[in-house]
This record gives sequence, structure tokens and C-alpha cells, in this order.
Amino acid sequence: MSDQRQQALAEQAISIMSKAKQFVYVSIQKEGYHCFPEAATDPKYATGDEYDVSHLAFKHMHYFFIKVWVEVKHSNRDIEFIQLRRWLENLYGSNTLSLNSKSCEMIAQDLYLQIAVKYPDCDVRIDISEDNINGAYLEFNTTRPAQSIVI
Repeated sequence: MSDQRQQALAEQAISIMSKAKQFVYVSIQKEGYHCFPEAATDPKYATGDEYDVSHLAFKHMHYFFIKVWVEVKHSNRDIEFIQLRRWLENLYGSNTLSLNSKSCEMIAQDLYLQIAVKYPDCDVRIDISEDNINGAYLEFNTTRPAQSIVI
């Protein structure tokens, strides 16, 4: 490869890198109990066959695996991820947030409300799973037009 070609590729890579959206991420694990009352009576869930999940109507335990990405604006500890992880842990330890009786989507939405206040104007991605098997992934993009906030 010619020096000129290498230089052009390096410049292209630098241009792409300068436009990259950057995130830090952290993972935590929490024990929680929840239930899905509708599962006992809604025929969509209480099917009586191999797809029956009516047992979810009763309170049961999961380990919730929570992974959060928060956009950063530069590459030198814009958000220090150890501090972010400790803060997330404290949200659940202080009972600011609760896992109980909520779907994975609801947990992610509750968590986003806290993150959006602490880190405004940052895109956020949240992955919540039960027992690290099934879960929900939500993206919150600040670049999309939002409704006006009236205070």
C-alpha cells in the first residue's frame, strides 16, 4: 500500500472517529421480587398449554442484571464509570428506586428518569434482564425532538 493511500485511510479513520458517539457503561446486579397479576386471568398468558405463564401472577424472585450506557462528550473521564456504578447501586440501596412488582421495561424507565436528571442531554441505553436470560433493552435519545417541558 502506498504512503499516500495509508495517509488517506488514516485521515478517513480520524474523521470517522471524531464523529463517533461515545458511551461509558456499568453493570450491576440486584435481587428483586415481582409478579404479573394479569398472567393468572388473561387468556393470552393463562393458556393452559405449554405456553402457559399463569404462575407469573405470584410473587417470585429474580436476579435483575442491569447494564447502563451513558453518552459522554469526550474521551477522558467525562463520566467516571466507577462513580456511575456506585451511584446506581445507591439508588437501589437507598430505596430511591425499587425493582419490586415491575416489568423490566418499567425498571428501565424509572432508572432513566434518575439518570436524565443527573446527566441531562446525554443519550442513555438501559438493558434490564431477569437472571441474565430474558429482558428488555431501551434507548433514550436526546437528539430526537422532545415535547416542551413546562414548569
